[in-house]
Parts: sequence; C-alpha cells; structure tokens
Amino acid sequence: MALDRFFRRRRPQQQAGSDMPDLWTQCPACKESVYNRDLEASLWVCPKCSHHLRLEAGRRVEVLLDEGSFVQLSGRVHPTDPLNFQDTEAYVDRLSRAQKKTGRPDAILTGTGSILGLPVTLAVMDFAFSGGSMGSVVGEEISRAAEHAAEIGTPFVLVAASGGARMQESALSLMQMAKTTVALESLTARGLPYVSILTDPTTGGVTASFATIADVIMAEPGALIGFAGPRVIQQTIRQSLPEGFQRAEFLLEHGMIDDVVDRRNHRNFLAGLLGVLTRRAPDAPPAEQPAPPSAEAPA
Repeated sequence: MALDRFFRRRRPQQQAGSDMPDLWTQCPACKESVYNRDLEASLWVCPKCSHHLRLEAGRRVEVLLDEGSFVQLSGRVHPTDPLNFQDTEAYVDRLSRAQKKTGRPDAILTGTGSILGLPVTLAVMDFAFSGGSMGSVVGEEISRAAEHAAEIGTPFVLVAASGGARMQESALSLMQMAKTTVALESLTARGLPYVSILTDPTTGGVTASFATIADVIMAEPGALIGFAGPRVIQQTIRQSLPEGFQRAEFLLEHGMIDDVVDRRNHRNFLAGLLGVLTRRAPDAPPAEQPAPPSAEAPA
C-alpha cells in the first residue's frame, strides 16, 4: 500500500509566483476546464456550453475592430478625489490599485477604427477596473467620444459592462447620466447611428442612461442587464422573480432590447447593420477565416 502511494502520479501544482504559464481556464457556467488557446480562438466563449466570459477592454477592441485600425482617443483624463472619500480604504488607494491592474486611468477605453472597412468610433467599458463603475472620467470620455464621432461623421458603437455609478464620487458620478445623454444627441443631430452592446453585467445608472438609449441595442447571450440586482428587487417586492429575469434573452422576449448576438458573430453583425444604416457596403470577411458559429443562447 505504501509503494502504491509512492508511485502514484500526482498532478503538478502551480506555485505562487511561479513562471509557469496558466494554460487552463475553468468555465464559470459548466465548470469544465478549457485550454486557453481554444478559449482565445473562440473569442473567450466556452466551446462546450457557449457561456460568454468577461472580456478586458483591450481584448474587446481586438474582437470588434479590423486588425491595426484602432487609434486611441481616451487616456488623457485622470480621476481625482474631490470628496476625499474614505470608507474601509481611501478612494485614491482604490484608484491606484485599479490603475495598476488594468494599465489605464479609468474604466473606459475609446478610439476610432473600422469594422470590415466601415469607419466607427468605439467606446468600451472595462469591468476589470472597479467593476466598470461610472465616475466623472467615464462620463467625460464617453461624451468626448460621441462628440468626436459626430464631428468626423462616423457611427458610434459602445460596449457596456458596469456595476453602475461610482459611489465614491457621489453626485458627480450621477451627473454623468445626464451629461452622456446630452452628448449623444450630437449623433442624432447629424443623423449618425448609435449602437449599444450590453455585456455581463450592465446595471445601475449605466443601464438607466446611455447604455439603453441607442438606436439599436444588442446584448451578449446570458448577460445580466437591469437597474437594481435581482436579489434587491426580490427582497423589495417580496415576490419570486420569473426564471431568467434580467437576462438578455428575457429582455429580448419583453421588447427591451433588439437582438441577442453571439460574440463570435459581432463583427459580421455590426458590419451588416452599420452598412444598412450608413448605406455603405462593408468589406467581405477574409476568405481564410472560418465562418463563426451560429449564435446559441445558453441553457
């Protein structure tokens, strides 16, 4: 018995601080381990259950835009702490940690680029930065990006991923709801389309403002979308909620969004949509790339 234990093969464990690369990711939905190369090839959609994992803002740009076309606009505005806010930790310390983690000043990345040859202005929220919370910098960068799109005459595409308004900036963050809404009116005045992509999660003041006033609102399968969270709503009304409540498919069924589109189809879907709205034909997808799988809602 002792010899059996001695010769039994043990799976090597990755040590903290080791240079060994992390090769596998466990899908949070089906709990299966997926080889990272396979996950990256499927645009971080689980190939086994089609669960859409959350994407960092830089990767989202790579997924949506033509290679080499992105020109960054954001990054020159930095957050401050006008309220000297402190709870269990100083707000400036929270900001510093998030900035080191993501490599950007705040929870937003904007720029210009193209989707199958069609020029666009893009804004991507980054959930990795303090839960994608909306503060004064996020509102300012989205407003600038929308106004820039109106100025140069391109459609505006926004990818939302947020837990809502940032409490550490109090009323300053709530003011961004009105500010971004007004800025988006510049696109309407120019007759330019605004497309919003809601990803998991899109909640709070972001849902109640710029994320849901687009000309076309699309969402990723299974995305949580709402103002307050389902647990808060259930505790408030003291009633059980319908199955799938606040998920993208539920909102589509009830007319709150226009379509649910698999991430692997986003570029082709957006190119076709923007081509119709701007009356311009997109370029054909590269012949060497396989056609993306059809969209399937998770069970």
